[in-house]
Amino acid sequence: MNISSFIANRIAFNRQRSFSRFIIRLSIIATIISVAVMIITLAFANGFQQKVSEKVFSFWGHIRLQEIQPYQSVITEELPITANDTLITTIKNIPEVETIHPFATRYAILKTKDDLEGVLVKGLDSSYHFNHIKDFIIEGHPPVFNDSSYSRQIMISKHTADQMKLKTGDRVLIYFIRPDGSQRPDRLTITGIFKTGIEEYDKTFAIGDIKLIRRLNDWLPNQVGGYEIFLKDYKKIDSISNLILNLPEMPLSWSAQGIQKITPNIFDWLNMQDVTRNVLIAIMVVVAVINLITCLIILVLERMRMIGILKAIGASDWAVQRIFLQYSLIITLSGIVAGVILALGILNLQVKTGFIKLQEDAYYLDKVAVKISAPEVLAICTGTFLVCMLVLMIPTYIVRKVQPVKAIHFR
Repeated sequence: MNISSFIANRIAFNRQRSFSRFIIRLSIIATIISVAVMIITLAFANGFQQKVSEKVFSFWGHIRLQEIQPYQSVITEELPITANDTLITTIKNIPEVETIHPFATRYAILKTKDDLEGVLVKGLDSSYHFNHIKDFIIEGHPPVFNDSSYSRQIMISKHTADQMKLKTGDRVLIYFIRPDGSQRPDRLTITGIFKTGIEEYDKTFAIGDIKLIRRLNDWLPNQVGGYEIFLKDYKKIDSISNLILNLPEMPLSWSAQGIQKITPNIFDWLNMQDVTRNVLIAIMVVVAVINLITCLIILVLERMRMIGILKAIGASDWAVQRIFLQYSLIITLSGIVAGVILALGILNLQVKTGFIKLQEDAYYLDKVAVKISAPEVLAICTGTFLVCMLVLMIPTYIVRKVQPVKAIHFR
């Protein structure tokens, strides 16, 4: 061990009471809090974005194929398209595609003896994998589809069930407005109740059989409202959408859009979380750096006599500088390690207990979601360490200006 390391360790682990010792502890605590807040903020932001995105993707898929409708909203009835088996087979063979299935939507009115409620029925068929929305189903089961005739089963949202005082097993009268303006009543059995936590969906949608939608619209058996595509990796939405649009089998009148372009409000709001996260991380880095600089300046001033003696006996400026740099290293590493441990402890507690709650109507989640990314945690630790050490080079240059005689008599 060289003399600089020896003196740095003696200062670091000195148990004598002094003002600098209090400041040092305060700086370590500030570094711990800064690192912990950065990691927790990143994990919360990532978890929030992932969970809300998954809810939207689970309900609508990643990409929608349908007839081009300018200024289309996600909540609307579609123009019919004729099933294109050749195109669907080609899309299924794309390695990044997980599943593809047809859908159609139709506005209807649910009516009981005492109440009525407007819904948009989303029609699906037996090719749909209900595991996509299994986490939303809070009671009962999805409608069961058969190949012969349309299913007289429907799944409604918890909001609709509460408003109309309905439960699974109840039969409800449903009215559809046909293209000619006439009303077409039917009686369906409620087999399940779902809750997405996204108010726009829960107040609007019900899930039924696509054959019922075809029958009401007077569509042909091979006509659908569109196709929903689920990908293995949602990050490839744009590239796969472009690939599908350029397929030779793709009709010119069809569109292939990522769901984030159809529901931009939710995804724009999610992207704003990145700005908030980055600002908070920047603030925490500044807080950590200012605390460490303050600590080091106080330490240099308090050890001025020691600096003078070391210089008087022949120690170089760099040797004395290195004492304080190594001491800064001890403070910085201690704060980073303890900060990581504190952050991971809080995050694991949140995962297991969900003690931090959210208002679901406002945030689409009832508790804060967590997504811990090891590379991002490592990046925070490395970035914090490098920034702190580079900035801490500045106060150590005070050592170069110290004159031994004046320093020895410094009070």
